[in-house]
Amino acid sequence: MSSDRLMRIHSPEFQAMAERVLRVTALTSRLNALPFEDEEGRAGLLEEILGRPLPPRGTVYPPFYTDHGLRLELAERVFINQNCTFLDYAGIRLGERVMVGPKVTFITSGHPVDPEERRLYLTGAPIDVAENVWIGAGATILPGVSIGRDAVIAAGAVVADDVPPASLVTGTKAAVKRQW
Repeated sequence: MSSDRLMRIHSPEFQAMAERVLRVTALTSRLNALPFEDEEGRAGLLEEILGRPLPPRGTVYPPFYTDHGLRLELAERVFINQNCTFLDYAGIRLGERVMVGPKVTFITSGHPVDPEERRLYLTGAPIDVAENVWIGAGATILPGVSIGRDAVIAAGAVVADDVPPASLVTGTKAAVKRQW
């Protein structure tokens, strides 16, 4: 799914995605129930979820949530703290040495704003996070966002636009953009 097209709900593509979501939800439930010291069990379940082993020196602390898993690309030395969510159907890439604080949410899919289309389609766009980025606790990264190298996303920030390299972004203020 790309940002320039919609996926019709109940289409064959949607059904395949929904089946994968159910499988991955079962796997993440097992992962999140393991004793923390069971590193081998955690590594095995993460490999099933991601479709490949965790990269060298990569760290994922449970609880960990993803809806698809196969489109989550983690580079070496990525650190993901507890209680993070990755809705990765449209693709998420985390570059080397990215640090993700607790309760961070990455969302690559959504619904159209138009009320008539909202229940008929999913929209989506990938998220790309460059090397050495730090994402603070509770931040939310929205579809289609690219975050430049060495940037810092403040705790609680909602990131809806691209972030330039070596910059600090903050803010959660909601604003009316459109009415109907």
